[in-house]
Amino acid sequence: MKGFIFACTDKTEKECFDRMIFSTNKLYSDEVLQIKKGDYLFLYNIDKDVLYGIFKAVSDGGKNIEPDAWGGKYPYQVIVEKNENSIILKEARKILDKMGIKWGRILNSQLLEIFLKYLQNPDNFDWSKVKNIIDEDEKPKLETTTLWDYPTQSYGKLSKGNNKYPGVTPAFIIYNMIKRYTEVGDLVVDPMAGSGTTFDVCKEENRKCICYDISPTRPDIIQNDARKIPLPDNSVDMIFIDSPYGDNVRYNDHPDDIGKISAETENFYDELEKVMRECHRILKPDKVLGWLIGDQWVKKKFTPVGFRIFERLCKYFEPVDIICVARRNQTSNTAIWHNRALRFNFYLRGFKYLFIVRKVSQETLKKQKRQIKWNQYERDKKE
Repeated sequence: MKGFIFACTDKTEKECFDRMIFSTNKLYSDEVLQIKKGDYLFLYNIDKDVLYGIFKAVSDGGKNIEPDAWGGKYPYQVIVEKNENSIILKEARKILDKMGIKWGRILNSQLLEIFLKYLQNPDNFDWSKVKNIIDEDEKPKLETTTLWDYPTQSYGKLSKGNNKYPGVTPAFIIYNMIKRYTEVGDLVVDPMAGSGTTFDVCKEENRKCICYDISPTRPDIIQNDARKIPLPDNSVDMIFIDSPYGDNVRYNDHPDDIGKISAETENFYDELEKVMRECHRILKPDKVLGWLIGDQWVKKKFTPVGFRIFERLCKYFEPVDIICVARRNQTSNTAIWHNRALRFNFYLRGFKYLFIVRKVSQETLKKQKRQIKWNQYERDKKE
């Protein structure tokens, strides 16, 4: 038996109770699709900071059970009924935070049992029980800003990729990308898969995934050069690439590896542009590509690799956003390198760019004329 907390606002609360359907958008689709008939459900009003319960799922979680509900904005839904125990918990956020409970996340059986005990008798609840809860299936948070910073490369019980692989991709990045830009069953492609982080995250989140690499490190990665991807046009729902950003890292011994070309030469960008063209060809219209890249500083020369890559990407795609990903575990993050940076007056690379771009459809191009009305705020005038 599981639990789940749906969220609503003052505007959407009435429709939830009128229809006796709780719903959410695709960010939480994976969790809703795990809900089974009989699971315990709650509704949290964000505006009022009030939690309503206890409800039970009458149906399994699904998509568009009532397509017209909330104007189609929240397609992932479950039909509910009231449990005989009716509870209204005010100032709920404080209690949820204290228990480590987040709305939009599955409550495992252990956490659900303890939460139900609190609701039944809050005055005499034994808070020491909360400290013993370990959720090994805890997922990363969904990022809301353009600064992403992760203490480790992976998360959860199972490793994602190999953290010993040179330049291994943080699994948190791929998790955030697929949660925002794909749905369960969508096809994700990684043309430069490295140690297979993308494959492992997609498998855990029920996405289809095809991984290629010019020199595969494991059997589920297909040997292929990213400059010619063997997939049909307009067939992929999302692409993620963590490409070389010069010839500073020895990834493999393959003679055609782009990572053997210096980022100080035009040839490096010309070869990566061939990858961009292939990505544009196979990506479905209005779908996104995420490209992770870093700059280079070597022997007193700085090369803005990120800017050069972004410039080329904009020839084929429309920018969605630029994320700054903090670098934590690179080999230069040591006392001796920090000392050298001060002595010789240079900066260590502290972040990578995550360029998120979209393949624009003809239909979208027709709608691109728009007018923005800004809310202008006057500064306080000093007398």
